[in-house]
Amino acid sequence: MAGAWLLLSGSTREVFVWDLPAWVPPPVVPADNPMTPAKVALGRHLFYDQRLSADGTQACASCHHQDKAFTDGLAVATGVTGVTGTRSAMALGNVAYMPTLTWANPQLTSLEVQALVPLFGEHPVEMGLAGQEHALFERLRADATYQRLFAQAFPDEARQGPAVLYTLSTLTKAIAAFQRTLLSFDSPYDLYRYGGQPDAISVAARRGEALFFGEKMECYHCHGGFNFNDNVLHARLPFAEKGFHNTGLYDVDGRGAYPADNPGVVEFTGDPADTGRFRTPSLRNVAVTAPYMHDGSVATLAAVIREHYAVAGRAAHTRGRPNPMRSELVAGFDVSDAEVADLVAFLESLTDARFLTRPELSDPWPRPASASGSSPP
Repeated sequence: MAGAWLLLSGSTREVFVWDLPAWVPPPVVPADNPMTPAKVALGRHLFYDQRLSADGTQACASCHHQDKAFTDGLAVATGVTGVTGTRSAMALGNVAYMPTLTWANPQLTSLEVQALVPLFGEHPVEMGLAGQEHALFERLRADATYQRLFAQAFPDEARQGPAVLYTLSTLTKAIAAFQRTLLSFDSPYDLYRYGGQPDAISVAARRGEALFFGEKMECYHCHGGFNFNDNVLHARLPFAEKGFHNTGLYDVDGRGAYPADNPGVVEFTGDPADTGRFRTPSLRNVAVTAPYMHDGSVATLAAVIREHYAVAGRAAHTRGRPNPMRSELVAGFDVSDAEVADLVAFLESLTDARFLTRPELSDPWPRPASASGSSPP
């Protein structure tokens, strides 16, 4: 990377280095959870530990696989009880820059708080730890690796004893610190656009770039900026930018409604105008995060273009007309097979192969050669 940003922890004097290119601003970090290498190391172990679920079968990483840009390749996620949710597991690349952290809840803005949802949420149940906090921390306290990692990550709390050291606060702060290191800025397109390498992407991808940023398809209106979305917060912005849109994916009653179990932002705001509005995802690494949309209902990038956006939203197929509540930016366009192929080539150029394989982001727990999954032996 071309540049670095340093953060100094007042209590431990550890220096955390943001490995960022010069053109990328540093993320915003909460004052009560400064970044340290020790905290990141603890969070990485917790992220990959299946003991953070009720039955020891699921970790955070179970729904967020590194090779899939920290999503899971499924349409919707399934929790430890076998109950499936209604939304896809979101990709975690560059989540440090996201001012809102779920598909439809505009009030959920803190990684430290968001971690509580999969751990303890009951609608739907994900990791199933509700009511099992004591058992969880007993498991962590008994592990020699965690005894060392927690003490290194939170030395002030360690001096006050186990009851202060092993808490939801320290656990979620560590997981959030690790998540803030899931940074992806080394795609072929980055090398082409910012790295002075004109041959880093194909001719087809360059044609696709022109389509993406052109007025015909207007993808850039919602997928602009360095993170290819309109939800961003960083150290150089005075205020967060937040984008939620109804793209016309559904129209179940002819008036623009969405399924009752997946209505969008309206579930949290109560404003009918928010029906069907969901957060704009980043398009970085989008080629490895299929299936697409908030409910995983579109299988391929080509289908997203041809069968959804080109027709002013998929509801135009199912209802015979576009959803009347869809965003004014989803107006439809004529597109040829060649243009679809070019736009897909451009989107594929946003894949950061290094991010998908970086050892420092991978499962840190040793395991037998025959083992699979994410948990310590």
